[in-house]
Amino acid sequence: MTPEPAARRRPPVEAVLFDLGNVLVRWDPHGAFRGVASHDDVEQFFADVDFPELNRRADAGLPWADVRTEVAASHPAHAPLVDAYVARFAATLAGPVPGSAEIVRELRALGLRLFGLTNWSAETYPHGPRAAPAIDLLEDVLVSGREGLVKPDPAIFERAAERFGLDPARTVFVDDAPANVDAAADLGFVALRFTAADVLRRDLRGLGVRLAAS
Repeated sequence: MTPEPAARRRPPVEAVLFDLGNVLVRWDPHGAFRGVASHDDVEQFFADVDFPELNRRADAGLPWADVRTEVAASHPAHAPLVDAYVARFAATLAGPVPGSAEIVRELRALGLRLFGLTNWSAETYPHGPRAAPAIDLLEDVLVSGREGLVKPDPAIFERAAERFGLDPARTVFVDDAPANVDAAADLGFVALRFTAADVLRRDLRGLGVRLAAS
């Protein structure tokens, strides 16, 4: 007897939960500093203050004013770069990720429920939908900075599932960070790592979602 294809054995996909940064909207923190500081100065700033960790804490709800206070105390010369990052945050967003908006529109036309789950400061999040209007096609977005939780903490996935009424086994989670994909998979989501829109389209089709071929 020939085994059934995996897409037929698993429950049908009812919802897609999207990460936003570098999935729906392109984000590069260097963009805030173009014309403000040299590349070398920015790299030194990132290294001295451990920018990924500072950004993670802002994503978890720490106000950027408090981030600046910490940086001013530990590395006073870098405090103006914190100001520049916040004031020029829109310049970190380089528009939609190619091909992703089309997938969102097609999924919506198919009647799937669509949501966002993003690690993003509550203060800077409003820039996101302006840079990538497909975000506004999502039914709702859970923003880490409003929740005091960040991926890959399992609690933020559980909160999203509860708030949006999602069955993880019938929900595809899409993220570009392997740690977040692994955390979602551990909780029973159908977890896909995003690398490019054409790959996501192929992966969703493989799950039985009736998207057009690329």
